[in-house]
Amino acid sequence: MPQTLAPAAELVGRELETALLHERLRDPLVRLLTVTGRAGVGKSRLALEAVREVGGEFARVAVLDATAPGGWPAPSELSEPSGPSESPAQSRSPRSPRPPQSSQASQASRPSGRILLLLDDCDHEARPAAARALEALTADPRVIVLATSVEPLGVYGELLLPLAPLPVPGPRRGPASAAADPHALQEVASVALFVRRAREADPAFSLTLENAAAVAEICRLLGGLPLALELAARRLRLFPPHLLASRLRGRTTMLSGGPANAPARHRSLAALAEWSCRGLNGGDRELLGQLAVYEPGFGLWAAGLSAEAAVETLLDRGLLAVVGEEQGELRLAVPEPVRSYARAELAGSGGEAAALDAHAERYRSLVSGAQPGLRGTEQVRVLRELAAEGANVIAALRRLRERGDGEAAAAVVLGCRLPWLAQGRLREGLEWCDHTAEAGGAALPEAVRTRLADLSGVFALALGDPQEAVRRHRHALALGKNVGDRRQNALVSARLGAALLESGDPAGARAVLVTALSALESMGVTGGAASAAASLAAALRADGDRRRAQEMLDRAVEAFRRIRDGRGLAGALRTAAALALEGDEPDRADRALRESLRLYGAVDERTELPGLLEEFALLLMRTAPAQRPRAVRLLAAADTLRAETGAEVADEWRSAAERARTELSARMDWTDFAVAWAEGVRMAAPEAVAEALSAPAPSHRPSAAPAPEDRSLTPRQVQVALLVSEGMTNRQIAAKLDISEWTVVNHVRQVMRRLGCSSRVQVAGAVGRWA
Repeated sequence: MPQTLAPAAELVGRELETALLHERLRDPLVRLLTVTGRAGVGKSRLALEAVREVGGEFARVAVLDATAPGGWPAPSELSEPSGPSESPAQSRSPRSPRPPQSSQASQASRPSGRILLLLDDCDHEARPAAARALEALTADPRVIVLATSVEPLGVYGELLLPLAPLPVPGPRRGPASAAADPHALQEVASVALFVRRAREADPAFSLTLENAAAVAEICRLLGGLPLALELAARRLRLFPPHLLASRLRGRTTMLSGGPANAPARHRSLAALAEWSCRGLNGGDRELLGQLAVYEPGFGLWAAGLSAEAAVETLLDRGLLAVVGEEQGELRLAVPEPVRSYARAELAGSGGEAAALDAHAERYRSLVSGAQPGLRGTEQVRVLRELAAEGANVIAALRRLRERGDGEAAAAVVLGCRLPWLAQGRLREGLEWCDHTAEAGGAALPEAVRTRLADLSGVFALALGDPQEAVRRHRHALALGKNVGDRRQNALVSARLGAALLESGDPAGARAVLVTALSALESMGVTGGAASAAASLAAALRADGDRRRAQEMLDRAVEAFRRIRDGRGLAGALRTAAALALEGDEPDRADRALRESLRLYGAVDERTELPGLLEEFALLLMRTAPAQRPRAVRLLAAADTLRAETGAEVADEWRSAAERARTELSARMDWTDFAVAWAEGVRMAAPEAVAEALSAPAPSHRPSAAPAPEDRSLTPRQVQVALLVSEGMTNRQIAAKLDISEWTVVNHVRQVMRRLGCSSRVQVAGAVGRWA
């Protein structure tokens, strides 16, 4: 093509979609291909780039704006010879670039017969005419049509290429120190686009540790929508990232300032949202307004919806987006800027208060109805569902607080004890306990204030402040004396005992726990008694009474298994692992910790998981020295995950973890240690659990040399096997041994064949038996 058909700006983060589009346009069986997606997602830009790249493989290329005035081309018009300047079917809007010009030589070099027509913006009023024209055009086997539209055109033979917004950084709940690394953020496509456009607006801009968190939040607030990211980047001339993020919260439609030669809908997000909602009937628009008050990630069931036609309409038009899946149910969101626009319309019509009240009532009922499932076989499902709906539960609480409904707010807060502990919402939970108690004051029943004080102590202990937890639990006991609820007072006493133990008073803990356990068992409170027994076992172990500690722990484990309390069982098994290690039984400790990992992984545990990862890493250091890189990754993951919860650890345990890091860094090559630590820092909770569970189990096979079947390995293969057992990848092994990666692949194959292994994990296990 002598003249390029350049896009308005370079595509960012669309490598996969570009390759797929090129492949389909070259497929002789494809006649009509429609790029679909929300307004502002970059459909036209992607299509024009595809025409630029593959247009030379067609005899003719025509670019038509479906919204422009003028007639539609017939196949005969497209096949008529044209001059070198422009296709006769060409009709361009101001933003459409000129198609490639043709010379005699280039026309001769092109394949004869095939015609590529790009039909852009087949939406709203242009949609029916576009569909009719496409039916006529695709009747000619020479014509291949590439169309862009928000939703499918519904023409027979239509192939779709859905175009989603760019990926955004994952949410971070921790303090600023836990914010994502700028280098890692730069790899996220939405951040890469924002930074590139920001540099065009301000060449001095760069992604730094100081602004990385704000940039990540901007990308999340805008949902990775390319047009929105570009408009936001332009605003950096006026606002630094943290101020821009603050202005965007709740009203992304404030963004404007698009190019003067762009369509009106591309000059501001308010215009884009208004254009996107055009043509909605009254019922669809009403549903959109109701759903706009929901935080992203809600489920159809939680919102009281079925798979009704209105939901499908909103999904087809990009006004409702699928953002994930949990427990077999789609998680949905009204994307920005449509959400801000719909909320503003709702407020203008006077319907926002009623919608917010309905939302709050739905989530109050959801939390209330979930309580029985938190204590039985449904625990995993219920915890995961409440985690997925976490943002909406918080939004419901804010609404209940705004309207002064203290008892309803307190019921939700108390119902979130286990979900918030599992999710690591510790500081948030403590603040809600305090605020709800203060706002309700004397108007709250004393029994409710007692439970709020008790729950606040639970969160204080989880945050690593046992002295504060003791104070709060004692306050709860004082309040409870006037209430006379024997069951509640026994539960508070059990939690006070756990806090006393963590504060360094095992004797006081033991005295309180014995009394609490007796009371709970006499009342048949199985779950509370099991928790008290587990805490008492830990107190007995601290006192050096291992035999009685084991007996008490066995009672707790049996009770947790009977009532199917996976989270409680995982905690008891951690104490069982500690007792096993004190008795020099690493195999039993390994089994207990692995079961805990699986249980925590099932509920996506965040509060207790960091401590468990550290315990498992220390066990690996003791039983499998070859697993040092894995131990480093687990320690790094634990450190990062704990920072996200805002929790602190006891000085004694912090010192143990620091000693482990020091020992590992001393025994490993510094580069290997740094690489492993960086890999661990980037691990999400599920990845860290999988990393731990993939470690080979300890073995006490007494052998000072490789087993007979291992002696057939060459010295180089032994080196490779040892490095595989340390968790290294083929690339890392190649760099370590200064050989090619392909050579490493061949060595690994030979090692697996000679050792009779079918996986790298089995190789690591075989190597573990050599020592």
